[in-house]
Amino acid sequence: MGGNSEEKHEDKVEKKEKKHEEEGDEKRKEKKGKDKDKEGKEGEKKEKKPKDPADKKDPTKLRQKLEKLEVKMQALAVKKEEVLKLLHEAEQNAAAAPPPSS
Repeated sequence: MGGNSEEKHEDKVEKKEKKHEEEGDEKRKEKKGKDKDKEGKEGEKKEKKPKDPADKKDPTKLRQKLEKLEVKMQALAVKKEEVLKLLHEAEQNAAAAPPPSS
C-alpha cells in the first residue's frame, strides 16, 4: 500500500507543475500581446514635428526646456535618495544579522 500512495503523491505533484506551466504560458502570451499594443502606440507617438532651428535661440523656449530638465532632475534626486536609504538599511541589516552557520 505504501508504494501506491507515493504514486498518487507524484501524480498530484505532476498535475500542479503542469498547471503552473500552463499559467506561465498564458501570462507570457498576455504580456506579448500587451507589448505589441505598446509598440503600435509608440509607433504612432514617434511621429514628431520637425524641429525649428529658431527654437535654439528663443529665450522662452529655452527657459521651458530648462524648467523641464529641472523637474526631471528633482524627481531623479528623490529616487536616488530613496535608493540610497534602502541601500543603507540593507547594509545595516546585513551587518547586524549573524552569518548563517553551516
